[in-house]
Amino acid sequence: MPSRAGADGLGAFSYYDHVYLPESQKELVWSHRGVRYKTQLVFRVNGKRKTEAFLFVSVAGAWKPVALADGTPVDGKVDTYERAVTEILGPAETFFASVFSAQGKRPLSAYKNGEIKTLLADLLGLDEVRAQGGRAAEVAKLLKSGLGVIRQEQAQAVEALATLARQVDAGRGLPAQVEAARLAKQRAAEADTAAKSSVALLAGEAQAASATEARRVELQTSRTQLTREHAAAAGRLDAEASRLEQRRAVLRQRVAGRGREHAARLQRLEGQVKLLRQVAARWARVQWAVHRLPVAEEVAEARAERVAAAQAEVVRLEAQRARQVLLRQGVEAMDREAGQLAVRQADLSRRFGLVDRVPCSGTDLQGRCQLLGDAREAQALVPSVEAQLAAIGQRKQQAQQELAALGAELDTFGAACERRNRCEVALEAAQARQRALAALVAAAAEVQQAQSALVAVEEELNGLPMDAAAETEEEAAERAEQDASQRRMTEERERLQVALDQSLSALALQEQALPAPFDQGRLAQARQASTVAAERLRDAEGAELSAVRQHEQWLALGRQTDALREQQDCMDRRSATVERELSVWTLLAKCLSNDGVVALDIDDAGPTFSALANDLLLACYGPRFTLEVITQTATAKGELREDFDIVVHDGMRGESKSLKLVSGGERVWINECLTRAIALYLSSNTGRQFGTLFCDEADGPLDPDHKRMFMDMKREVLRLGQYAREFYVSQTPELTAMADCVIDLDALAREVAAEA
Repeated sequence: MPSRAGADGLGAFSYYDHVYLPESQKELVWSHRGVRYKTQLVFRVNGKRKTEAFLFVSVAGAWKPVALADGTPVDGKVDTYERAVTEILGPAETFFASVFSAQGKRPLSAYKNGEIKTLLADLLGLDEVRAQGGRAAEVAKLLKSGLGVIRQEQAQAVEALATLARQVDAGRGLPAQVEAARLAKQRAAEADTAAKSSVALLAGEAQAASATEARRVELQTSRTQLTREHAAAAGRLDAEASRLEQRRAVLRQRVAGRGREHAARLQRLEGQVKLLRQVAARWARVQWAVHRLPVAEEVAEARAERVAAAQAEVVRLEAQRARQVLLRQGVEAMDREAGQLAVRQADLSRRFGLVDRVPCSGTDLQGRCQLLGDAREAQALVPSVEAQLAAIGQRKQQAQQELAALGAELDTFGAACERRNRCEVALEAAQARQRALAALVAAAAEVQQAQSALVAVEEELNGLPMDAAAETEEEAAERAEQDASQRRMTEERERLQVALDQSLSALALQEQALPAPFDQGRLAQARQASTVAAERLRDAEGAELSAVRQHEQWLALGRQTDALREQQDCMDRRSATVERELSVWTLLAKCLSNDGVVALDIDDAGPTFSALANDLLLACYGPRFTLEVITQTATAKGELREDFDIVVHDGMRGESKSLKLVSGGERVWINECLTRAIALYLSSNTGRQFGTLFCDEADGPLDPDHKRMFMDMKREVLRLGQYAREFYVSQTPELTAMADCVIDLDALAREVAAEA
């Protein structure tokens, strides 16, 4: 509803702001030109919102879905439903700007230029013109897009031509490169032929010298064989010499080992003698320890008894010391207890002293006096507190006497500790002396064994010579045999060397008698030169082939450049054609737009529309206001431009101003006159007739007098437009009383409730 939406368009109002159930429905049965319709809207809110809109038509008492002009049925889709309603009632903007007037809807004075022209174009039946203009604009848009593509292709072609031109200019020296490559290949082929001829000539010479080379190889083989045999014989002699040297080393090691064993034995015996003599020298001290050990044991036992007695005295004094600490703590506790009892005694004395000062003493009230009772209770407790204080004093005196006795006894505690420490030091010294004597007594058997062994070791040492023999007879014979083997191997080595030298000299004489050998290096160099010449020939052939291919590519670039120039000329012609067509279609779209034919028709219809509105104003408000429709305004340069405005001429004030600038109440009835003028124009000029008008609380801002004029205007509209009726909603009792028929919804609700 316009009064709820506050703006135009489908998105200005949402039923989902007013539904609460998972599925809600809204049904409306209405008629137009004698045909009954039913609108059914279904709103679903199940996590995802979904709206279904159905439109049915009554056919023979049954509801059937409405079909569009193209045969499409209204099957629940919102856009299909909107199209069907538009085909029946016209555009929603026109309907709510003419037939249905609501308080909250946007007034005509707030419409923009394009919106008002769209509305008036619909009133004038210019939809087809605007549609043609839209199609022309679409064609112009497509042409403009195509022109952009063509211009982009032209730019790419220009860039490609520039690139090809640079490549063609860079390749102008390719024909000369092809000729140079051909000459280089020819020279390489001649060099390759000469190198192959040289290789063939040298190969013939090498084949002729093959017999001589075979004899030379045979002599070299014999020299190698002799050298190998001599090396084998020398190797055998070397192996035998190595074994002989190993035997010499073993002999030397055996002689040296015997000397080391003799020296080690001599050194071991001397060490034993020295050690045994040291042990035997302790015999006198061991005898002395045997006699002194019993005395040392008795001394240690006596000193241990002294330590035990001193320790017992210290333990007894420590117990007395702990008793002293406990007594002192008890005295302190008795002092605290005596202090508390003294405080209590003073409090009881104070309370007992109230007996003489209490005024109720000796009267009838003394039995109920709390202070007097408290004083007498204190009197009974005073002897008990005094007895406790006396007992505490007696216990404290006894404790102090015991503390004095303990103090005199504990004065000897330091001397007792010192005496115990001296006894412990003396005990440790006696025990150390006892352990030393016991160790000497335990070594008596060891000293006796050392004395017995010393005699035997000295005899063995005296019978051993100071130096070992240099060499035994067996070792001397083995050394003589080794010297003879060494001389034999030397003679054999000299004989083998003489035989080798003689054989090598004979082979050298035979080799010198042969002719000079063929130089294989010349053949190898010739073959290498032939290989290099063949590689250069292949490189020259490849260079010629590459130059020919580049030349062919350069020629292809020239042909491609010519084809691209022809394509560019074709694109230029196409671009010119599209530009001409674009200007034509752009002009046609502008002519068929709101600023073209539509604006001209609006200019033609402006006086008629103004006359209808002025007739309504004259019928209800008198000759004060006159409206004028302005479709063109002058710019700052004095030029005219397309615009739309409604100028209000006020005959009473003698001024003219735009409808946007008039007061609120005046704007209401002027807008209502304009709305109904649109309805009258719609019914008289377009054939789109409605039998009923609607008004929803549009009289809110008016005062009572103007509301009555407002009702007169409504009746004039019904008369001029030959409407059957107008339904209007009003909260004003005066307007309700002026209605031909009143629909009281509250009364209907009460009747329904009573019937139920």
